[in-house]
Amino acid sequence: MLVRICLSCICFLLIVKTTFAEIVNVNNQQIKELSKINIPIVDVRRSSEWDQTGIVPNSILLTFFDKKGNYNFDEWYKQLSLKINEGEPIILICRTGRRTKIIAEMMDKKFESIIYNAKGGITSWIDHKLKTVKP
Repeated sequence: MLVRICLSCICFLLIVKTTFAEIVNVNNQQIKELSKINIPIVDVRRSSEWDQTGIVPNSILLTFFDKKGNYNFDEWYKQLSLKINEGEPIILICRTGRRTKIIAEMMDKKFESIIYNAKGGITSWIDHKLKTVKP
């Protein structure tokens, strides 16, 4: 009886873990390589930030936090689902990687694939003199 309970718990934990996303911090070189295999880059900054710095070419622009720091996760996730292939990896980018880390952790229980977090954000991208375009 105890063996059956232990096996049931192990099976449950294995099933539950497979439904969570894996969050991986990536640098600029890794972002470039991932984008070559068509993994979408989702820029979560505000439009004023996109205008100020430009964006990584071919990024999906989908603001998460408003200027006051407010957000609606369910609405944002619904909009994201319309722009990506669910179940496939994505790259999240913001200014420095702080916001995208928070968002990735929120997505962890809903998203079932890898979430790549651009750990230096657009700031690192620009510091390394990589190409940006106007939004």
